[in-house]
Order: sequence, then structure tokens, then C-alpha cells
Amino acid sequence: MAKTAMIRARVEPELKREAEDLFSELGLSATEAITLFYKQATAQGGLPFDAKIPNAETTKALQQAIDGEDLTEYASLEDLKAEIDKQHKQRNREGA
Repeated sequence: MAKTAMIRARVEPELKREAEDLFSELGLSATEAITLFYKQATAQGGLPFDAKIPNAETTKALQQAIDGEDLTEYASLEDLKAEIDKQHKQRNREGA
């Protein structure tokens, strides 16, 4: 089938550049990437990725992160892992 239909869309220049750089790394042109997206959307009967509206709890957590509220910082990945292990052990003791 001949490719004669045109798609026109306005996007932010930086987003366009970043996406086209990514497509190039994957060996795709923008046209090929858009065609791939359309084919996947039609094959799956919807968007080819999860597109969900966050619930109230998630929205609140995202806003808190944006605002820098209730964040815990760790000096290293090892410190974070140690805290996770500590919490896991505590929960196991409480549940046993």
C-alpha cells in the first residue's frame, strides 16, 4: 500500500530532538517510529503502553516529591539497603 497519508503534529523542539536522537540510535526514522507506534496501537487495540490516571494517594505522593516533603536521604546505596533490610526484619518480627 502506498504511503500517502500525512500526519502533522506540534511538539516542543527539545522533545522532538530528544526523540529523534533516540530513534536514530535505534536505527529508525521519525516516520518509521510513528508507523511502529500506529501498528502497535492498532494491534493491541489501545496504546502500546500503560497510560493510567494516578489515584489520589499516588498524586499526593508525586506532589510531595515535587515539593520536597517527607523525603529521606541516604549517604549511599549501602545505607539505603541497610535501612530496607532493617525495616524488612522488623516487619517479619512483628508479623511472626
